[in-house]
Amino acid sequence: MINMNLNGLDVSVEEGSTLLEAANFYGLPIPTLCHMEGLSPYGACRLCVVEIGKEPNSRLVTSCTYPVEEGLIVRTASNRVLRARKMILELLLASCPQSKIIQDLASAHQITQQRFRQEHEDCILCGLCVRMCEEQMVAKAIGFRGRGSNRSIGTPFDIKSDVCRQCGGCIYVCPACQLRCTFTDPDKAICGGCANLSPPCVEKQEFEDMMCYMSPCVACEIIKE
Repeated sequence: MINMNLNGLDVSVEEGSTLLEAANFYGLPIPTLCHMEGLSPYGACRLCVVEIGKEPNSRLVTSCTYPVEEGLIVRTASNRVLRARKMILELLLASCPQSKIIQDLASAHQITQQRFRQEHEDCILCGLCVRMCEEQMVAKAIGFRGRGSNRSIGTPFDIKSDVCRQCGGCIYVCPACQLRCTFTDPDKAICGGCANLSPPCVEKQEFEDMMCYMSPCVACEIIKE
């Protein structure tokens, strides 16, 4: 077992686990778009970033790919982590403004303004569909093409694949394919009407700048009662 500090708590986790698996085991929610149980970790969306180490030498890492280490100090909801996640969500929202999953995550992180130009893309390059096709369906019908701004997902040479079984697995896991009926104006890009979110807790914790990481917030639920 590996002993580490997670959000101020001394915990023990199995060797070989990732920080995301450790946090999920102890009930600490970490948002992610490119991770799915049964598929290899990829770390593309960057939403699962956590802060490790002590300030001023702490740094952000993707929890889905970073393995647990003995004595490691991890914070899943520090101010630095929340700022990074909000920026990433705003950029994702600009790429796919009608994605239900991205909109719900934006609402959950109290994002109320879209500051970037909407591109209305149909892909965020999370790689879920590629890994699903290769690892679960054992087909490899689709894959990444190009680099940089020209990077995309599709079949080789845009020719219809003869190994694709049209199972629909790629569509099932795609966060950009799960659209929401909403406006496309920047001022109305964030709906959140279907998210049924609990009020966020903004109380500071005793250890440094940790924010409330419970979902739903236990304190808020007590106050509502």
